[in-house]
Amino acid sequence: MDGNRMPGLGGCPVNHGGNTSDANPVKKWWPNALNLDILHQKGARTNPMDVDYDHREAVKGLDFEAVKADVKALLTQDQDWWPADWGHYGGLMIRLAWHSAGSYRMQDGRGGAGSGNIRFAPLNSWPDNASLDKARRLLWPVKKKYGNALSWADLIILAGNMAYESFGLKTFGFGFGREDIWGPETDVYWGSESAWLAPADERYGDTSDASTLENPLAAVHMGLIYVNPEGVNGKPDPAMTAQHVRETFARMAMNDEETAALTCGGHTVGKAHGMGDVQNIGDAPENGGYEMQGFGWANAGHDAKAANAFTSGIEGAWTKEPTKWDMGYFDYLFDYEWELTTSKAGANQWKPIDMPEEEMPRNASDPNKREMPMMTDADMGMKVDPIYNEICQRFRADPEYFADTFARAWFKLTHRDMGPKANYLGPDVPAEDLIWQDPIPAGPTGYDVDAVKAKIADSGLTPQEMIATAWDSARTFRGSDKRGGANGARIRLAPQKDWAGNEPDRLAKVLGILEPIAAESGASIADVIVLAGNVGLEQAIKAGGHSATVPFTPGRGDATAEQTDADSFDVLEPVADGFRNWQKDAYSVSAEEMMLDRAQLLGLTAAEMTVLVGGLRVMGVNHGGNPYGVFTDNVGALTTDFFVNLTDMGNSWHHLDDGTYEIRDRATGDVKWPATSADLVFGSNSVLRAYVEVYAQDDNKEKFVKDFVAAWTKVMEADRFDLLD
Repeated sequence: MDGNRMPGLGGCPVNHGGNTSDANPVKKWWPNALNLDILHQKGARTNPMDVDYDHREAVKGLDFEAVKADVKALLTQDQDWWPADWGHYGGLMIRLAWHSAGSYRMQDGRGGAGSGNIRFAPLNSWPDNASLDKARRLLWPVKKKYGNALSWADLIILAGNMAYESFGLKTFGFGFGREDIWGPETDVYWGSESAWLAPADERYGDTSDASTLENPLAAVHMGLIYVNPEGVNGKPDPAMTAQHVRETFARMAMNDEETAALTCGGHTVGKAHGMGDVQNIGDAPENGGYEMQGFGWANAGHDAKAANAFTSGIEGAWTKEPTKWDMGYFDYLFDYEWELTTSKAGANQWKPIDMPEEEMPRNASDPNKREMPMMTDADMGMKVDPIYNEICQRFRADPEYFADTFARAWFKLTHRDMGPKANYLGPDVPAEDLIWQDPIPAGPTGYDVDAVKAKIADSGLTPQEMIATAWDSARTFRGSDKRGGANGARIRLAPQKDWAGNEPDRLAKVLGILEPIAAESGASIADVIVLAGNVGLEQAIKAGGHSATVPFTPGRGDATAEQTDADSFDVLEPVADGFRNWQKDAYSVSAEEMMLDRAQLLGLTAAEMTVLVGGLRVMGVNHGGNPYGVFTDNVGALTTDFFVNLTDMGNSWHHLDDGTYEIRDRATGDVKWPATSADLVFGSNSVLRAYVEVYAQDDNKEKFVKDFVAAWTKVMEADRFDLLD
């Protein structure tokens, strides 16, 4: 047999499926292997823009008013291939913006609208996002016209804003500046279920207790944005659904008033679509044939009529005038009694009792017909839940208050993951500083940096104390929603000053020394904390036989307690920090997996993670000074000893009964160093070992110092959005 031929394949030279399917993934054959994909996502050159392309500068050149005018114009340009409800695409665009933003969850800051991720799997094919592919195709002419400067992420949210304005709502504002990603976000955990809309029991400890929803998840089912509109597990129970609405929105950082405003205001316009049999709906976009060209959910029997569309299976409008911002939602909900019914598609929904036909909304395609309105189980929750009911009654009594509360909540929903206001661009950025934007005042820049460094060096603080404090201040940064970080020095405020991971006693000691230095020199405390870390690092570099000046840019500000939403900051508390070899408790997730998660949130590559861990270990910066992974006899010096000793075959490695490890001298059996899995993974994982070997080489000692300083500076400056302009 010809060695290049395979039986049954006709001599085809292509490795069928080997490069393009998951038939042979490493995790299939070796399920215990650490998957580093989470750190490689942004390392590959997937972005088609030029290497020197500056999206922020490109956005500044947009004709913002022309963009907004074009978006508003297309809202009423009815297309035969997907006709608009009542001749207006506003409801569809609001749903697109809402579902793009609504995947955000506060626990890890992932999801949300800031990256245009709804263009890719799995979000583009979630059952809850049915037919939103049509909305994006409708927007394509605008995207095509304005090109690179108008990201999909911005355009999607702008379309929702313009829709509300066209319906008569005065929106709170809008910020351009979101930058698109170019592939699926592999770092986001959406749940472990193997089926869409699997029973909620799979992600709850007890579905009767909404708070038992698995963290960091926020949605009730796999493939939904929020709650099941038919009720928990599809069983109508408005009181129970209201509990799940409250928990889901709380995980998006929304309080009860904001939740009620969003629910009621979101359903003040538009309609749901359930005029068909789900069995007749085509595949989701990600599973469609080539001839579908990324289109999904083909509507058999649609007949180019908006009223015949099928998306959720629920059918009907919530108000009499679905293309107007008014108080009709409250009039329907509270002026009528409601009874349970089903849509033509068989979905559970509620209908009003004894509503006169003339009070019903018009048919979405034929203005001469009237159709029965509906409410979902979540809407009924607004009526039966006493807290939501009271809020709704306040809204109903004061339409201006309702409109303002909704506009602010909508702005928060659609901008939450953009981070500080410094990231916003355009003429409609609100002047008001909002507490959820984590405002930070501008910091001083005119002080003598070298003089401050000299005072820090003479303060009596050890390099370990200074480095650990700077690291703990900066490590809270999350690239997912651009929160946390060293800017603002919130490590000195509640709740961060009391977090176990920050070693409160050591932190109080260091701050007690650094705060007077800041006051005397005119520097911010935030700057002095980072400067102290740099001073400690420079001392460690010198102790290792090298010389380097760590880059520093002044200007960080000091946030106040009044500028800090303490409750919202609770979710930033680290429960583990592999970089300092610490975890708060035992978890089902391994220490090394939690380290990968933290590294990804910090925006680090696998190589940067490796260099930081190795350096922090030998400098003795472990939490509480614990000895695990400190593979050196010269603790405190920045050397390559971690890598050299990890790869030294004169050593052997042993797993202990308590789950930790020991490195022993192979010849004598003497214990040399204790270790954790977060240490030894760097030698056992083939990818990480490749990086370790680079720094273990005799010729890369100076490279290691250079690379460590670069990675350290990246973390220290990750939140310097004040430097963008």
